[in-house]
Amino acid sequence: MRVAVLNAGSSSLKYKLFDMTTAEVLQSKLIQHIGENDSKIKNHHQALESLNMDFNSIDAIGHRVVHGGEKFSSSVLITSDVEDEIERLIPLAPLHNGANLEGIRVSKSSAPKVLQIAVFDTAFHASMQKEAYLYALPLEMYTKHSIRRYGFHGTSHSFVSKRAAKQLGKDISSLNLITLHLGNGASICAIENGKSIDTSMGFTPLEGLVMGSRSGDIDPAIVLYMQRELGLSLDEVDALLNKNSGLIGLCNENDVRSIIESEDEGSQLALTIMIRRIQKYIGSYMALLGDVDAVVFTGGIGENSAYIREKVMEAKMFKNLKELVVKTDEELEIANEVVKILQDGGK
Repeated sequence: MRVAVLNAGSSSLKYKLFDMTTAEVLQSKLIQHIGENDSKIKNHHQALESLNMDFNSIDAIGHRVVHGGEKFSSSVLITSDVEDEIERLIPLAPLHNGANLEGIRVSKSSAPKVLQIAVFDTAFHASMQKEAYLYALPLEMYTKHSIRRYGFHGTSHSFVSKRAAKQLGKDISSLNLITLHLGNGASICAIENGKSIDTSMGFTPLEGLVMGSRSGDIDPAIVLYMQRELGLSLDEVDALLNKNSGLIGLCNENDVRSIIESEDEGSQLALTIMIRRIQKYIGSYMALLGDVDAVVFTGGIGENSAYIREKVMEAKMFKNLKELVVKTDEELEIANEVVKILQDGGK
């Protein structure tokens, strides 16, 4: 069984082709700078054509979709109704869902006879209970406007939790884990008996940990202050919080390797703030889970920075926690989800 995985960003397209009998990667390609002035690839249609995929040899295509809202708690076969719902959710993930939808539509037009399946970043967190996902806002903000915590990086948290279970030689349904996806975007997840019960990202991927360019948790009144007293527009506040905050806001650098090597006081303070936030989340999730079988690090920073892992785990209350490093593979997780759909008869 051959499964292609497409991850379409606003100006990029990641592609992997798997032989799912062995999980072997047959082809892999990353196309960047789509539509930019100096790029030869003007749109996603051209990007897909440049992959030279033989659609006759592919059983299905799996698409990463960042936001599935409340409607999609699992992966689904893409129909026109599914496309409409993904489009309706664009305001909840404006940087991602539009690009994801573009990838779906382009590949459907190029391969109309191939099954297309949507795999949602938010789906893994659909197991969270109301006490975890509701904000303390007037309830109609949720009931009428769907304002709630959704969580993201679900395919990564799901994949590494199952790999961690294999390393520990235990069934995932009997494990309590704290998984940390640490990259330019970062999130942490509390997993009880194999299911997500809480996670740091919320209504959008802005909430939670200090990230490369995102602020993570702040007092929401700061947003009002910046608009009312500093005269910033909505777009300016949005850009400040998402693109000019986090590590890059604190020390003008978002490459953790460079920050670690720097002797600049501001760089070291930025690291301390980031690590402190991670420790606070781990501590709070220990309180929710009780017994924790392991803390699992993944993502570019989590997998590769022994320094960050060491500093995070220095907290006194973590001394008895087991630490694992698991390389994430979101594309393989998406391909596995596609196989499940095919085995269920395309439902």
